[in-house]
Amino acid sequence: MHGENLRPNTDETPELPAVSALLVDTSRSNRVGEFRGVAGLYWSLRPVGGGREWEVEPRHVRPALPIEQLRARTARANARSRGEVL
Repeated sequence: MHGENLRPNTDETPELPAVSALLVDTSRSNRVGEFRGVAGLYWSLRPVGGGREWEVEPRHVRPALPIEQLRARTARANARSRGEVL
């Protein structure tokens, strides 16, 4: 079909996700983080197991796939079972 293989317009800001939605930051080696909110032109993400938030341009973010969500939640559960402070 016409336009089927065209690259999507990356200039448009994606729809704002729900707080705590798991997203992937493609500008940081597909790092998974929880959406925390908007900070100016950037979105704030936080590691699933807790830790320092980081900011990313919305164009570098996509929803986490089910397998990526499972990996992130499993890593958090494993850290918790080892007694790590989250």
